[in-house]
Amino acid sequence: MDIGLIAITTDGVKTAERIKEKLCNEVTVFLPQKMKQTNLNATYYSQKLNDHVGRLFSDYEGLIFIMAMGIVIRVIAPYIKDKYNDPAVVVVDDVGRSVISVLSGHEGGANKLAHKVANILNTDAIITTGSEATKDIIIGIGCKRGISSNELKEAINNVLKDANVSIDRVRLAGTVDIKAKEPGLLCALEELGIPLRVVSRSEIETCAKEYSKSNFVEEKIGVGGVCEPAALISGRKTKLILKKQKFPGVTIAIAQENFSW
Repeated sequence: MDIGLIAITTDGVKTAERIKEKLCNEVTVFLPQKMKQTNLNATYYSQKLNDHVGRLFSDYEGLIFIMAMGIVIRVIAPYIKDKYNDPAVVVVDDVGRSVISVLSGHEGGANKLAHKVANILNTDAIITTGSEATKDIIIGIGCKRGISSNELKEAINNVLKDANVSIDRVRLAGTVDIKAKEPGLLCALEELGIPLRVVSRSEIETCAKEYSKSNFVEEKIGVGGVCEPAALISGRKTKLILKKQKFPGVTIAIAQENFSW
């Protein structure tokens, strides 16, 4: 996806740097001319934000705005056509605490882009599309290096079948940060249409909820578990409904959000 990123404050530029560092060539950063003293590799514009956004709206598949939601709504309003033609629009607050999918969530890919940005900023993506609201299942995944996408898909499907849970209820998959770029994992989740939430090892270390721990895993990566804490941390008000299940090279656990105790 060809992405334009716009920031308008000093804090916003810092957040833009974090996003640019990870998305690299996918992103072109745009800053107002008055911020030209920054060291960020960016394109600077002198016209009004509304006019500048009008050009970007037709030139980019995705737009990331690092600014207040109200500003974004006002500047994009004149250019909105329909969900099949509009770019994906994601809004991030200045310091990167919230990442919100605003426009073209499914068709334009804003939901997927929001999850990607949220992982970079180590926060949650806020998705409000109706079809996502009914999803309440989080799967946690641990895997060996070099695992194939087919092996992972088979394990995921088997676990969901054993738990009598439809894949349509799965909102997210969570894994530990050192597995964030595992090709087989990324490919499997892409093919299954499941967004990935990356959990840091420090989050797992401070997880207050109980989960199974392994001395072997702790020796390898510094924390006692992956799939169970990843499932618990990646959702909201979660409870494990299926503890760690082992497959060749894969461990999977299932958590449910807003669980009825």
